[in-house]
Amino acid sequence: MRLDKLRTLSACCLIAAVVPVAVPSCITTERVMYGLSNPVFVTHAPGDGTHIYIVEQAGKIKVMDLGTLQTTVFLDLTSLVQSGGEQGLLGLAFSSEYDQDDSFYVYYTRKPDNAQQVTEYKVSANRLVADASSARPILTMADVQSNHNGGWMAFGIDNHLYISTGDGGGSNDDGTGHTPGTGNAQDIDNNLLGKILRINPFGDDFPSDPNRNYGIPAGNPLVGVTGDDEIWAYGLRNPWRCSFDRLTYDLWISDVGQNDREEIDFQAQNAGGGQNYGWRLREGSIETPASGIGGPKPLGNVDPIYDYGHGNGQFQGNCVIGGYVYRGPIAELQGKYFFGDNSSRQIWSLTRSGSTYTDLTDWTTQFQPDQGSIGSISSFGEDSQGNLYIVDLDGEIFRVVQTSPFRAAASRVIKTVRRVTARR
Repeated sequence: MRLDKLRTLSACCLIAAVVPVAVPSCITTERVMYGLSNPVFVTHAPGDGTHIYIVEQAGKIKVMDLGTLQTTVFLDLTSLVQSGGEQGLLGLAFSSEYDQDDSFYVYYTRKPDNAQQVTEYKVSANRLVADASSARPILTMADVQSNHNGGWMAFGIDNHLYISTGDGGGSNDDGTGHTPGTGNAQDIDNNLLGKILRINPFGDDFPSDPNRNYGIPAGNPLVGVTGDDEIWAYGLRNPWRCSFDRLTYDLWISDVGQNDREEIDFQAQNAGGGQNYGWRLREGSIETPASGIGGPKPLGNVDPIYDYGHGNGQFQGNCVIGGYVYRGPIAELQGKYFFGDNSSRQIWSLTRSGSTYTDLTDWTTQFQPDQGSIGSISSFGEDSQGNLYIVDLDGEIFRVVQTSPFRAAASRVIKTVRRVTARR
């Protein structure tokens, strides 16, 4: 995500008209937390149905009790984290065997050299407090510019750790620190930027290198051929918030665009790796317009399942924020992929239909909360039950809920009164 363009909206460009889908009136959001400092992610630990974990950009991870809605500090990394703009503590993933191995993983911009660092930690005897002394470096990547850092991590059904990385920053994947003529995202040899990586953090195929403490899964697409063995997929600009569908285990990738298109990519669970999502040659479904940069689809190119233009229309924006396929307790939302845009402050959903989509829906008005306001969307999240959360960089966390028809009607009246009062 471009944290430096959070409140910047580009000039409007027209796209094909989309017919909005009706939404159930009894589905809305409620605020569950406020007063946070630049939250950028929410997740849960396997087997823990009573807490969620909130990542703050400056370096703290807080754990929130879902019953009392109170938070405590789980881990404080502020002394290690370079924060500001798009840098900071960006990712958190609990081991798929967390109840047995006590391990979790963080992704952050490291002081003082601005490298992107993936580190393993253990939980302490008090499972709501991490053991700060247990740090074990897993993977380090040199930084190019301060933006386009990726930072999402999650374990797949295969128990391997997936990591998203940006192309290194700047524009057009070009210039100092970028592979001449191709850019980092299309360079698969000795270049981990602009990729989805897949590693085994429980192994160590590099015993002589203290900064590479992981194994290479044998099924990775470039094992045994030219290219970096860690790469799972490539051709990405700044994949900000990916997710696995907890029912089907399909992978969804939200890739922040440059000047024209924002895109959502899809990878079926059984597709294997090696996909090329096109950047820098492609921006969404089009050739990158920049002179000397864009071109025809590269070998192995996979088009986005959905992309949209920059602007201020109902289905436009400037900075896509990836979310989740809903698998929580609300029946009407099952199978809908939720995502949003930080700049236009809109929230949408779509339903996958083969290699394309149906039921594109605008939830922005419906999701206006009981308290506070959803403004600078930085991420989405899930708890252990599949409830969907919306993370606001301004310090608030919201949960998608279903209310009774009476409460829904009352809520609409209250929101209308608030809007009228605010205009006076």
